[in-house]
Amino acid sequence: MIVFHVNGQERRVDANPETPLLWVLRDNLGLNGSKFGCGEGLCGACTVQIDGTPQRSCITPVGDVQGKQVVTIEGIAADHAVKQAWLAQEVSQCGYCQPGQIMSAVALLEKKPAPTDSDIDAAMSGNLCRCGTYGRIRQAIHAASKKNRVKGGSKS
Repeated sequence: MIVFHVNGQERRVDANPETPLLWVLRDNLGLNGSKFGCGEGLCGACTVQIDGTPQRSCITPVGDVQGKQVVTIEGIAADHAVKQAWLAQEVSQCGYCQPGQIMSAVALLEKKPAPTDSDIDAAMSGNLCRCGTYGRIRQAIHAASKKNRVKGGSKS
């Protein structure tokens, strides 16, 4: 039995410790927001936060999250500044990569509330967008950053 927290709730799963976290989230826990893209940790579609750090759930064995805090896209509130900025900037086209993009953006703003373009490029470089909305992603992150600074925080 593997015990960890997902979106603030303790979860217990009976799974092989080598099973990718992505499949446990999707198949065992019904959290389908994180997407399967490449299966090699290269595209970022499966990004979740583990203890506050963006990680690729397709290559993270579920046994590695024993006792840890996992946040998925479902754990980010609808009124979170990043989600609101994504809508306002019309970032999504096909939308497939967006859960992973948002998870990386949230983590960035929690570490750097006022990121530079270089900070954004570095933090988002592993998240691929087939539709090429990188400019709008950057604009949305800057907009969320400004909104958070006005409100006084960047937590979800």
